[in-house]
Parts: sequence; C-alpha cells; structure tokens
Amino acid sequence: MTARSESAVARAVVLERFGEPLALRSFEVPAAGPGELVVACSYGGVCGTDVHLSQGHLGIPTPLVLGHEGLGTVHETGPGVGQDAEGTPLGVGDTVMWASSIACGVCVPCRQYREPTLCENRRTYGVNRPTTQTPALSGSWAEYIHLRAGTTVVRLPESVGPLAAMSLACAGPTMVHALYDRRPVRVGETVVVQGSGPVGLAAAAFAQLSGAARVILVGGPAARLDLARRAGIGDEHVDIVGGGPEGAEKVLEHVRDLTGGRGADLVIECTGVPAAVAQGLGLARRGGSYLVVGQYTDAGDTPVNPHQIVHRQLDVIGSWAFTGAHLVDYIRLLPALTARFDLEALVTPYPLASADEAVAAVTAGSVMKAVLES
Repeated sequence: MTARSESAVARAVVLERFGEPLALRSFEVPAAGPGELVVACSYGGVCGTDVHLSQGHLGIPTPLVLGHEGLGTVHETGPGVGQDAEGTPLGVGDTVMWASSIACGVCVPCRQYREPTLCENRRTYGVNRPTTQTPALSGSWAEYIHLRAGTTVVRLPESVGPLAAMSLACAGPTMVHALYDRRPVRVGETVVVQGSGPVGLAAAAFAQLSGAARVILVGGPAARLDLARRAGIGDEHVDIVGGGPEGAEKVLEHVRDLTGGRGADLVIECTGVPAAVAQGLGLARRGGSYLVVGQYTDAGDTPVNPHQIVHRQLDVIGSWAFTGAHLVDYIRLLPALTARFDLEALVTPYPLASADEAVAAVTAGSVMKAVLES
C-alpha cells in the first residue's frame, strides 16, 4: 500500500446536466478498503456510448464522472488484494485495465440463466455511479479512480503499449462476448462487418484472427476506411456513407458481388444505425447468420422484411455488453492483435481538460478512437 496524503485530490470530468458543457471538478482521493484498488488513470476512453450519455439518451443519474473504459497504474491496494484476475501478482505501479461493470451474482439472469451481462443490478463505472454516492471518483475520465471489491482487474502485458490497448478497450471485450459466446467466426467463412468505428474494427480484426477467408468492412466515411486499411484491418473496404441514399443499393450489390453473389456466411452489425439492420439481413447468404452488436442505444424502429429471415433461413443473434471474463480474454489477445494490426494508429489523445473537444470529435466521426490523457 502507498503512503497517503491527507489532502490528496484529483480532477475529474463531470456530466452535470445533459446537453451542456462538461465540468472539470476536484474530489478527494479515497482510501482503498478491503478488496479495493485506487488506480491513477493514464487514459480514459471516449466511447460512442459516452456521447449518448452526455446527450441524455440513456437514463442515468447525474452528476456523474464519465468514463467506463480505462487504463492506469495501481496507486494503492486495499487489504486482501495481491493478484489480478489471472492470478498474476499485483502491486503499486503495475499497469492495469479493469472491467466496467460488476454483476450482482444473485439475480435470475446471473444465477439461473448464467448471463451476467444481463444482470438486473449491474453497476457500471462512468454510467450509474453518481458523485452523490461515495466514492465520487467512479469513472475513468479522472486522475484517479476507486475500484470496488469484485471488479475484474488485469495487468497489461509489458509487450503491449497502453494506447494500443485503449484502441479497443470497450469494443474489444464487447466483440469477445459476441464472437465467443454468441456466434463464433468459423474457419474459412466470408464475413461482412457493417460499421467502421471501433466496434466494427474490432469485429473485423477478430474475424481475421479467427481464420475467416475474407473480411469485408462496409462503412464510412472514406477516411475511416482508409485508416482501417492502413492498420491492416479488413480485406475489402466499401464506403456506403459516401454513396449517398441513391447509391446505397448499388453499394450493397457490390458487397454481394464480393461474396461471390451468394452473400456472407456471417454478417456482423456494428453501426448503431437502425436502418442498417434491413440492409444487413440482405447481405447474408441463405442459411447464414446475422449478429447484431451495434444497436446498444435505442435509436428507434426500422422497417424489416421478415420474409428475408425465413427465406434466407437466417440465425439472427443479439449480443449485449461484456463481463470481466471477456476483458481477460481481450487482454490475452492483445499481443496477437498488436503483432498483426497497427492499433495505436487508431487512437487520438486529448488532455483531460479537453473532454468536450474529444466528445465532439467522436460525435462528428473525425477521429477513430479518442482517449483522455491524465
């Protein structure tokens, strides 16, 4: 345990009111109790979900220190904390990542369905732990974060750079859940990924590592697809954004041609745009699968022709969030991911005080992955 200062304070980015500028506030750095950690945050990721949170699209309590994905160094360990989730010794100064949520373990989904991602009482850093509850430092957009007992914490391999790890900090474990527990990629399959943000890039990269014969990334704008291409992610890159509404069907027909005209074995939706769902159903081959990951926020309804599901005899599968186990697997994969793909090139750092600028860049899609640097 580190020696503590009685007056230690930390700056944090706080969402006080929806749709208004974020505030930079100071809070006392709490002590680490039994089973707990205090981590000095190096980076807090700016996720698309954070954009929705700041705009009031999800029902969350405020004021709130944002940031559900992060990386930092252990500042203080509480009694009983001596190793990470894999049993590796853990101490002050170690670089770690942590799972964003803690499942209760006793509700029906946790105990009966064995689905902790569906926990009815899930508590999530940077989402539903407001500053009115002690400790206030419960989000990664801060100089320090307090991690409660039960949080999955994993040491980062020394061979992996922190920015590379942060590139897919939320998207990575989310896709581990989707492609491990929900619908795996099978060797030799043709995979179409809808969406070229971090979730789409994670899906494409994991599909390539899993032995897909061909991975077709459909998204936009063109600058994002170019960045993915330079990073080595995806075999084909198709811009459906630049084609405009009139050209969408022509673009989709081109994607079908790239699959040999039959459609993909697996189509993975990573857009968050409801209209993409009907398009994706039409890109799967008969007997194929459609895996929906990107519709995390309720963006509204969209017309779907159910005949396409029956005629194509599709498996339509949803996947929601991730658990600590999926974070462990993501970190295990990082050496292989960084050996094949230039993940660090996907990341744009911003100072903690420039949180509004970072959120605006993510909203506009002008950066692939923004992170706040403490």
